[in-house]
Amino acid sequence: MFRSLLANNARYLSSAFVAGEPAGPEVKTAIPGPRSLAMLAEMKTIQISDAVQLFADYSKSIGNYLYDVDGNILLDVYTQISSVPLGYNHPELLDVLQDKENIRTFINRPALGVFPGENYPQRVYNSLLRVAPKGHTEVTTMACGSCSNENAYKAIFVWYRRKQRGDAPYTPEEETSCVMNQSPGVSDLTLLSFKGAFHGRTFGTLITTHTKPVHKLDIPTMDWPIGTFPRYKYPLEDFVRENEEEDRRCLAEVEELFERYNKRGKNVAGVVIEPIQSEGGDHHASPAFFQQLQRIAKKNGAALLIDEVQTGGGTTGEFWCHDHFNLEHPVDIVTYSKKMLVGGYFSLPEFRPREGYRIFNTWMGEPSKVVLLEKVIDVIKRDKLIENVKVTGDILLNGLKAFGKRYPNLVKNVRGRGTFCAFDCDSMAKRDQLVEQLKVEGVQTGGAGPVAVRLRPSLVFQPHHAAIFLDRLEKALHKMDNKV
Repeated sequence: MFRSLLANNARYLSSAFVAGEPAGPEVKTAIPGPRSLAMLAEMKTIQISDAVQLFADYSKSIGNYLYDVDGNILLDVYTQISSVPLGYNHPELLDVLQDKENIRTFINRPALGVFPGENYPQRVYNSLLRVAPKGHTEVTTMACGSCSNENAYKAIFVWYRRKQRGDAPYTPEEETSCVMNQSPGVSDLTLLSFKGAFHGRTFGTLITTHTKPVHKLDIPTMDWPIGTFPRYKYPLEDFVRENEEEDRRCLAEVEELFERYNKRGKNVAGVVIEPIQSEGGDHHASPAFFQQLQRIAKKNGAALLIDEVQTGGGTTGEFWCHDHFNLEHPVDIVTYSKKMLVGGYFSLPEFRPREGYRIFNTWMGEPSKVVLLEKVIDVIKRDKLIENVKVTGDILLNGLKAFGKRYPNLVKNVRGRGTFCAFDCDSMAKRDQLVEQLKVEGVQTGGAGPVAVRLRPSLVFQPHHAAIFLDRLEKALHKMDNKV
């Protein structure tokens, strides 16, 4: 059915096929297959492994296709939870590893905060700063998304307390009390986050994560404000008034939380938000919502942190998802990881601490990932992969919307930007069943929140891949619909 879509996108076909990719998925065994099950049994003797779905064969995986150890070939629209920018085993990334200078970067593992290599500043300019968000000239590298947010939170608190303190030095009482977890050295500042948010599983970021109970049960936390992220009705064009009212309701709650917590002396130093709530269920908010949220934060003297760990890197049709929002001012802090290969955050100059070691750990990221990212950025720009995302994303969204009309109990609330797409099922049971049925049809995807199926393909996922995915999804939906 969807092969005809390619006729309207012929200009992409010359570069569409990744060299060495199979013609399509191929499923030979149940997933997980016998070899995966044997390896899983071995793994369980070492550590908890309940989340393992299969064991992959990364020597064979190529482009948009994930091979497992049982010989199954899956079209991967999940890509390690949105973490593979150019697909598997991209030849130019493999070539990066052949350079002896790059090999030295890999094996010597410099502690970047103390002993960076002589070419490291240029590497950062050639990679991260080449795609910096609007208004940003400074970047701090970290290892992963959680520690990116964790250290960005610290930067916000240091910035806010410096505003309160002015140029006065730390007092002896502050210096002695802070190491004993006491005031006045330890502040009572807070960050405002949102219901359904996911910002990480480390101790600090967990305070601002509000998705699954399994993340937070038994873990001590703090009383920080939690706002409501909009929950829209779809299709958007049919519910303009209702969704605008939802924006107003959520923004009014944010204003009230600022007032309530500031009056209690638990000043809100910053607002932490995802441009699309990813783990929580792929929830979107309008540009108008984000524009007004930025105004509220500025009015209250708070920072705005946009967490682009999952959305950054081009998958939404802009390199940074918040570029869709036409914000009045540059964002104060933007965190990143996943498709960016290395973690970290961009920040405006006023968020740079005045003292060394305020934002610090042994490694401060991973220079080998910066080397790889440099090549990734070259390929994205040369091959016009952001433009490809826009074209392919239109095909995905239009196909999903068509399924929404034909299978309304299985495909609801279709939404997305670029190829960062999702839809809901009627229940968690149906969603989980559909994700498993897609594996039977040779497609690897994943869930988000209670009922959403999310798509997270690589940037080299092109129109013909979208057509294959939609064909396989149609087969899965048809089989499930006939069972109802």
